[in-house]
Amino acid sequence: MSPNPRSEPPPEWQTHAEQTNYRETPNYAETIAYARRLDAASPLIRYDSFGLSGEGRELPLLIASEGDSFTPEAARKAGKAVVLIQACIHSGEPDGKDAGFALLRDIAITKTLPALLENLVVLFIPLYNADGHERSSPYNRINQNGPADMGWRATTTNQNLNRDYMKADTPETRAWLTLWNQWNPDLFIDCHVTDGADYRYNITYHFEHHEGIAPSVLAWQRKVMDGKVFPATENAGNVVSWYLEFADNRDFGRGICDFNGSPRFSTGYVPLRNRAAILIETHMIKDYRSRVIGTYDLLRFTLAEVSRDPKRLLDAVQAADEQTIAQSQLDAARRKVPIDFELTDKTVPYDLKALEYRTEPSDVSGDARVVFGTKPLDVTVPMYNTFRVTKEVTRPLYYIVPPQWKEVIAVLSAHGLQLQPTPRATTIDIESYKFSEVKWPAGPFEGRFMPEFKTGLISERRTFPPGSVIVPLDNNLAKVAINLLEPEAPDSLVAWGFFNAIFEQKEYGESYVLEDLAREMMSKDPALRAEFELRIGSDPEFASSPAKRLQFFYERSAYWDPHMNLYPVGRIMNSLPVTT
Repeated sequence: MSPNPRSEPPPEWQTHAEQTNYRETPNYAETIAYARRLDAASPLIRYDSFGLSGEGRELPLLIASEGDSFTPEAARKAGKAVVLIQACIHSGEPDGKDAGFALLRDIAITKTLPALLENLVVLFIPLYNADGHERSSPYNRINQNGPADMGWRATTTNQNLNRDYMKADTPETRAWLTLWNQWNPDLFIDCHVTDGADYRYNITYHFEHHEGIAPSVLAWQRKVMDGKVFPATENAGNVVSWYLEFADNRDFGRGICDFNGSPRFSTGYVPLRNRAAILIETHMIKDYRSRVIGTYDLLRFTLAEVSRDPKRLLDAVQAADEQTIAQSQLDAARRKVPIDFELTDKTVPYDLKALEYRTEPSDVSGDARVVFGTKPLDVTVPMYNTFRVTKEVTRPLYYIVPPQWKEVIAVLSAHGLQLQPTPRATTIDIESYKFSEVKWPAGPFEGRFMPEFKTGLISERRTFPPGSVIVPLDNNLAKVAINLLEPEAPDSLVAWGFFNAIFEQKEYGESYVLEDLAREMMSKDPALRAEFELRIGSDPEFASSPAKRLQFFYERSAYWDPHMNLYPVGRIMNSLPVTT
């Protein structure tokens, strides 16, 4: 049965999922073949590739549009909104691929969904993680109810693409960023399948709603998505909920904790660019048919609302851009930018459509196990859904990055930031950071060692070599630059380990040399002697370590490396640099 309740598609245009009664999803070759068939059969659809995977597979893109609006320039000239729908970033979660194919078919071939393209252009990525998609197996998603075979969560270099949006380590992310920079979509929808507890909903959704989101974009999401799209999706026969992440899957009474997707995630990254971003999470235990149809319904109602009133969305993103640009003209006191957030203890009641469940002791795990039943359970639980800012920074006018940090500069360029190389050595008054209390994890995350640290803001006059790049912030990508280059942002390049070498000590002092130096320093500085003796008396670990006692003096001597733990990037607060 087609997801569209009004008609059955011709057999030759049934998707692979429909042909197999939703038992299967097509492999890579079959996916590309169906995409190309849509292109060949309809002037409303064009097939393209927006890049190559790590193993060299084409990353497919379908562009759907009425008229001749198949380029970013043509779309903007026609005043059309641009919607990017993405599937299979986690390729074991293919619901969006099969829903998107059925949707484009019903728009362009069967024409049972007319007028959806009247005022918009749809960009559809049916299969983002192409290499992981081909690592197909019935055993890739232990929590998921179908299809029979599904792809792997990560790429074949074991990278989770939905953690890569800021660091951009993979060729897939670099290609995606190029696509985004070209089209600058107004709305982004990322299709997933959730894990978690069992309940009656077949589809859940989410969008960011903390203070880092542009007010105009957030208002559009609440008005259009919350107010119109999601009710329409439920009225079509789905059971719809806000994204559910329980404090304890074995005790719903403890409540639901809302989710703050930092910019490493797709729907956390897109808001930095002042665009609307919607996360679809179908429920993994529901059968594949209901998950695909739920995704189809949510997508079609979204396109219908955007096409009905594209100006509302276009005005919202334009207002967000203008607000971001205007802030650069304010004085420093009014250039505060929030970069990190956390849930408060404030709750609202949430009417949960659950299933009966019980807990019992487990002789396998030794813990309490949860057993879900099939009988409906309606219960009101607390939902924690209010965020507070935990970290904000004063927005500089520019950053400046030394040329030797080529990997950093390459990432900045990939994000589309304006970079202005300096033709000669540049001496400038800057702010920067000095790091302390640096700690290292026991193992890597997404292939990188992510340090923990404390920062201290410093001001100094520093000379930057020729070829350093200045990053202006008087544009709509200012929040992207800030979240990349402010060390305490959760997905900054410092946090992701791009600057790990600055935390390494390269020179050291022999103990017999430091013994003499320490005595000389104490003889000349009674305050230093007092500080040393106080440390011995108050810190047993320090007192018992000869190396730490000698290091105390080395770090306070003229021989200590002043560049260690010093952030190489400068924050320019007042004016453009004066070159010398």
